[in-house]
Amino acid sequence: MLPVELALPFHGRWVTQNSPANRVPSHGTDLFGSSHAIDFVRVDARGLSGARTWRTLVATEPPGTFLGIVAPTAGVVHAVHDGEEDHEARRSQLLLIGYALTQARRARHGSAGLAGNHVVIALAEGGPYVLLAHLRRGSVAVTPGQRVEVGSVVGACGNSGNSTEPHVHVQVSDSIAWDRARGLPMTFRRPGTQETFVPRNGEIVAGARPDERGSPRPTA
Repeated sequence: MLPVELALPFHGRWVTQNSPANRVPSHGTDLFGSSHAIDFVRVDARGLSGARTWRTLVATEPPGTFLGIVAPTAGVVHAVHDGEEDHEARRSQLLLIGYALTQARRARHGSAGLAGNHVVIALAEGGPYVLLAHLRRGSVAVTPGQRVEVGSVVGACGNSGNSTEPHVHVQVSDSIAWDRARGLPMTFRRPGTQETFVPRNGEIVAGARPDERGSPRPTA
């Protein structure tokens, strides 16, 4: 099966983290259909996700500015979840160690504990399915059964679920029965071109403006 082709689900500058271009499974596990998942963090012109202060080194920080997340593909909204709180951001290495020790507890809460507020889009009846996770509480803007097109606003970037700073988590899977879902490879269309790519860790990508968006080419 060819990779599922998507548009980038945002506009502006974002840095890539946990990319399947660097390793598979990208997040260190095949569980929950996440083997080929990828994360994007909004950054400024200097490549920073936020101003660095003493809190960056030793404390938590406010979640920051929440930006819109858009559908990376046409399809039908299969499932949504909203209502999970947005955590304070943790960029301190000291705090990240402690946070990692609580991941098992979040996993026991299922998809809401891990993905937080999220939207699942079915590309066709029976899948595959695209998951957009860690959305801002109260921002989910679509409902199950709703048809969306590339660029339709589905929510806002948040810090809910298993997340240490505001970012969007994107993955494609063959099922939303997360205990047995298999992750599927994906690729992104480079804005303004017909090229497709999978950005590597640390690579800054720029999503297309609404008037530049098109529909991904069909894949076999």
